[in-house]
Amino acid sequence: MRYKPLAVVFLLILVFSFVEPTVLAADDRQPVLLIPIKGEINGSQAALVRRVLTEASAQKAQAVLIEIDTFGGLVDPAVAIRDIIIDYPLPTICYVKNRAWSAGALIALAHKHIVIAPGGSLGAAEPIPATEKTIAALKAEFAATANKRGRDPRIAEAMVDKTLGLPGYAQPGQILALTDYQAQQVGYADLVAPDRETVLRRYGLENAPLIEHAPGWAERAAGWLSDPMVKSLLLSIIFLAVLTEIKTAGMGVAALLGLVAALHFFGSQWLTGFAGWLEILLFVGGLVLLAIEIYVPGFGFFGIIGTVSILVSFFLTLGGGLFALNVLAGSLILAVIIFLVIVKHLPTSKLWTKLVLKESETTQAGFVSARDYSQFIGKTGTVISFLRPAGVIEIEGTQLDVLSEGRYVPPGTRVMVVSVNGSRIVVRPINDKEER
Repeated sequence: MRYKPLAVVFLLILVFSFVEPTVLAADDRQPVLLIPIKGEINGSQAALVRRVLTEASAQKAQAVLIEIDTFGGLVDPAVAIRDIIIDYPLPTICYVKNRAWSAGALIALAHKHIVIAPGGSLGAAEPIPATEKTIAALKAEFAATANKRGRDPRIAEAMVDKTLGLPGYAQPGQILALTDYQAQQVGYADLVAPDRETVLRRYGLENAPLIEHAPGWAERAAGWLSDPMVKSLLLSIIFLAVLTEIKTAGMGVAALLGLVAALHFFGSQWLTGFAGWLEILLFVGGLVLLAIEIYVPGFGFFGIIGTVSILVSFFLTLGGGLFALNVLAGSLILAVIIFLVIVKHLPTSKLWTKLVLKESETTQAGFVSARDYSQFIGKTGTVISFLRPAGVIEIEGTQLDVLSEGRYVPPGTRVMVVSVNGSRIVVRPINDKEER
């Protein structure tokens, strides 16, 4: 009996030797990259995550820790961050410090590991506006993300669609938001941890160097330039530059201004992950085709293909769909209005003269819209071709296309003009007595 404690100790050692804890560390000298996501989700955070994860392999990082404290924000940047994280080969850990609501919840669900701080919450992702289409799209995004990480997709759907509810946590009609202990209960959090050190210790990373990354000027600029109003303004400048170059054919100032706007537009979208090589090549190819049309006119072929190519590049960069069409339409209308205001002060190119009719046929210049036939009312003539009821008559040496009053009139018959309406001349047969 006195050997029983030793046997128990030996048994415990044997058991724990076969139980592998959740440890991510491979080498204590390899760093852990820390990315804070605070405040409104926008293009700045998307650019930061994209840059840091791209540089992670060069820094030989062994894990990435993203700390989230947000009420939500724009869906497009959140989806971009989600795609980057979910496809990333290194282990990723999300630490919800206070809350990960709305778009922040989608980012959290993309991680392999989720840790939540005491008093933290996760969920409340009903879209605004809460239309049937937006709810369905975002619900599918949440469910797919949760399922990809081995979590119950029904819980993720209840975070978006309040009609679903979750027994024991939210009634139908209530949007689901999980507290710290609830997230752990349903398997949406590995641990409730009070600080960052506890999180790192949980995954065996307590001795690894921690490198924190904050948004730089490039990320902040990308976030500002990704604002929908700013993107619309940049597109208006680009459209205005193209119209001005067609009008002036190579003044250079408008082209330079449009090029700067295009660099800001595509550069910000490249940093945030919304634009790729396809969109940029379509835009550059469109500009080349427009330049060919300006200097080597091709009967509009190059100009049409170039314009379509540029519009498609903008449409794809803006994410496609109705939002992209609205932004493009609004930007083009604004550019056309500004262009019409300044068009009188711009010189004219050869291409512009081919696209726009410069001369006008005015009454002062002797032009009339149609010949006046009212002078023939009451006059008589002879039918030349059979009126069936339309035909030709001759009055005082002038041949006219006329209509009879409804009956056929043979050639040689004497007729009188009874009415004229524009170019429509109506005649009727007359006898000798009437003519006299």
